[in-house]
Amino acid sequence: MPTSSTRHRRRGAAASVFLGLLLVGTATAPAQADSIRSQQWYLDAMQANGMWKTSTGKGVTVAVIDTGVDRNNPDLQGRILTGKDLAPASQSGDEYTDYEGHGTGMAALIAGTGVYGGGQGSLGLSPGAKILPIRLPDAMEASSEADSSAEFLDALVKGIRYAADEGAKVINISQAQAQGSPQLSAAVDYALKKGSLIFAGTGNSGNKANTLEYPAATPGVVGVGAIGKDLHRTSESTYGSQVDISAPGDEMVHACGGKTGFCKTHGTSDATALASASAALIWSKHPDWTNNQVLRVMLNTIGGPTDGAKRNDAIGYGIVRPRIALKTPGDPGPANKYPLPDYPVAASKSPSAKPSKGTGAQAPDDSSAAPAAASNGDDSNTPLWFGIGVGALVVAGAAVAVAMNRSRRRAAASPTPYPPAQQPYQGQPYGAQQVTNPQPYAPPSSDSQYNVNNPGIPSNPSNPSNPGRGY
Repeated sequence: MPTSSTRHRRRGAAASVFLGLLLVGTATAPAQADSIRSQQWYLDAMQANGMWKTSTGKGVTVAVIDTGVDRNNPDLQGRILTGKDLAPASQSGDEYTDYEGHGTGMAALIAGTGVYGGGQGSLGLSPGAKILPIRLPDAMEASSEADSSAEFLDALVKGIRYAADEGAKVINISQAQAQGSPQLSAAVDYALKKGSLIFAGTGNSGNKANTLEYPAATPGVVGVGAIGKDLHRTSESTYGSQVDISAPGDEMVHACGGKTGFCKTHGTSDATALASASAALIWSKHPDWTNNQVLRVMLNTIGGPTDGAKRNDAIGYGIVRPRIALKTPGDPGPANKYPLPDYPVAASKSPSAKPSKGTGAQAPDDSSAAPAAASNGDDSNTPLWFGIGVGALVVAGAAVAVAMNRSRRRAAASPTPYPPAQQPYQGQPYGAQQVTNPQPYAPPSSDSQYNVNNPGIPSNPSNPSNPGRGY
């Protein structure tokens, strides 16, 4: 079982590069005394066995834009399509060569079949879905921070467009950096108009710098935060107005790269994969729905904050509940209207400066109010050339105006170009408990779901630690 990180191979200047960064915290080997499946607590919490009687994600393609996906992993055989390698020719392998083990892990969380060891392997939340692997460049191979940043963004833009052109319904991006670009915004817009949904992790610096990261902060991308078993935001999960939804992201056991093929991880990468898988389950049951309708139903059946707020900066509008979406989806609403308020135009917002201490979560609630009927309803793109001189800004004036006008998620000041890197995918021994808020909550009201009929709800930075209502 893997116990150390190949991500620690970074040398010299590349060691501080905050780009192409994997959004999983650490990874270790799961305990061998227990079966892999018995350690996948999130599948039990989300009542996956019951959902699979209705939908397994069959017929839905999920693009995994990441470090590559190992198609020879036993729990992924037969799930992996022909994809795209966007790494430079100098980097060995192809889209099936996972240089970190990370992309394989995300694919397994989404579509693992559990066939390893005669059915004792790792199951994904949507085991019937197919994976379209798209490999990004390895930042380790870049000669400088600037080259790495430009290379990552260029590949990400190409990857999003490729995924949309290949018919991927869902695009999973468990990667991030501190810069966006007009080209990234344009690629997101292209994918949405082609009918795709894009999910990206918000980052793992919530207990440190709480850095705004892209593509999660790009309008049109669903930013995903991580929660633990207690339904609270994990301490590392980045908080702010860029958080749209949340999903489990702690003590996640799944197939991954490496000799034994199994890892135990935590982070918003994992949460993003489960959000993507949730969309695949819903889309599989309702193949005639558009991307906007699938997302709207996800929002209308979400487990919102227990204090009755419509959203907060810790978990966004709430915790994904595909079980409820499959059971009582309600009205999916208009086919051509994006249900979140940040796209295509929104006002600039800053992430919360500091999370306040919230109260504890109550036990997962098995009941659900009837989903509200949906009705009609920033990129804080910090351009790569933002600081290279007045001349460049004048030449690119129109692009700057577009980027600034479409910004809802930019910090008051531009993010530090290369902040301290987050914890890599594999590295320090896993086991440190996440910070939680122990005070109990009163039972939530039955109307505490988010209703996209009222999309302009402001964030609640005064209490961003409120938990969600459960699965």
